[in-house]
Amino acid sequence: MKPELRKQLLQRRARLDTERIGEAAVAALAGFLRRRGAGRVMLYLPFRGELSPLGLLRLHPEARYFLPRTTAEGLSVHPFDAPRERHRYGFAQPAAGAPEVDPATLDAVVVPGLAFDRAGGRLGYGAGYYDRFLATLPPRVLRIGLVPEALVLEALPRDPWDVPVDFLATERGVRPALRDHDPDKMAP
Repeated sequence: MKPELRKQLLQRRARLDTERIGEAAVAALAGFLRRRGAGRVMLYLPFRGELSPLGLLRLHPEARYFLPRTTAEGLSVHPFDAPRERHRYGFAQPAAGAPEVDPATLDAVVVPGLAFDRAGGRLGYGAGYYDRFLATLPPRVLRIGLVPEALVLEALPRDPWDVPVDFLATERGVRPALRDHDPDKMAP
């Protein structure tokens, strides 16, 4: 079910103006992060048409930014300005040997995804790296899905190991996922 859904959603995303949508979503996200006092934020380097969170570097310059590195063991966190290398799947990431950062020191993680649902469920590319990583974070760390509104679905298929995000950032703004929340994480 998920492989066919991924194919359909990739086709839908290919028809979107992801640059324009991404700029609007990131502008909303910058204001949200500022209001929440998020000073240590993990981003991602966009790949295959994902919305780019990199506008945050300009719109929320007071924050420190970090990037994930994907290995067989999972995701590790590194300074944004660490040297980079190309992963075997073709995306850029911090190079082997780059200084690591304790994920528990992050204030927020901007999470890529092909699609999200209204409850914060995420459809990625099927490897489970982000689910395993998000499950290790302290509850105070904000988990934010960056996605076009057209790819926020009513519901997505879920597996027991899937970890939802707390907030969805789209071109319409940032809103909490519709599920029970820690009151400290509710949008101001």
